[in-house]
This record gives sequence, C-alpha cells and structure tokens, in this order.
Amino acid sequence: MNTENNRRHVFISHHHADDAEVSNLTALLTKNGHDIRNSSIRAKPANQRRLDQGLVKEETIRRLLRMKISWAGTVVVLIGKETHTRSWVNWEIEQANKQNKRIVGVYAQGGKDAEIPTALEKYASSIVGWNTDSIMAAIDGTANEFQNADGTTREASHNRVALNC
Repeated sequence: MNTENNRRHVFISHHHADDAEVSNLTALLTKNGHDIRNSSIRAKPANQRRLDQGLVKEETIRRLLRMKISWAGTVVVLIGKETHTRSWVNWEIEQANKQNKRIVGVYAQGGKDAEIPTALEKYASSIVGWNTDSIMAAIDGTANEFQNADGTTREASHNRVALNC
C-alpha cells in the first residue's frame, strides 16, 4: 500500500517530443510499486501550438517552471536523442541547481545514442540507465552513480554534493 511517506515528487525535464517516454518512465516506476508525482509541463496540442507560435511570454513560462521545480524534491532529466539541444531543458537544470534540488539524469529507454545536456553534465547528482532500481536509488540519493548510455559506469565530471529534499 502506498502512503504519503513513499510518494516522490519529481519534475521530469524533457524535450516535448519525448512526452510518450515521460509516460513510459512514470509507468515503469509505478508498476514496480513506486508512487511518483510528476509536476512537469506536458502541453496539450492547442497549448503547444500557442507555445510554438510564441503567444506565451517567456517570463510566464519561466515563472511557471520555477514553481513546478520548487514543488519537486528531485528533478529528473529524461535524456533522449535531442534533449541536449533544448535550451529549456538546460534552463530547467540551471533553475533546479539554483534551488538546490537533487538532479538526476535518466537515459530514455533504448537511448544508446543520446548526448547529455551541458547543464546536466555540470550539475547532476547521478546519471543512470533505464532500470527501476537504478532510477529510484538515484532519485532517493542512496546511489550517486554515473553511467554511460550502455549502462557501464563512468566517472562524474564534477563533484556536486548530492542533495535530498
């Protein structure tokens, strides 16, 4: 039985083209008994068109994102093929760092060719593959492992203190 004590509040930073992978990630963790609450923005088609057309002020988006990141205990960055090219993803990681959030990278399922966003490489507490135990250990801060896309372990490129909220 899930209680409030094992609920994890996360913000999943991602490229909007990877929305289905966000659903896959939360489904993977939920089916393995974890209660994950995701505060990230996943725009409905009509709202996405407004965003794409520049009809929403960037400061409005930034304010909303800061609030949603603030609510989360951990920021999870879903690393897909194009995530590293998304300026908003790097901005979200920078904001998470400013708010002293734990920042965890997770390679998208089958994401063998994915590059790590610059800000994630700089501020991550852990970067792991598509494995429930590794992901939850990274979110909870019980492991601070850094992995390559193929699952092999690597050295971190920095010495960021791992934080838990």
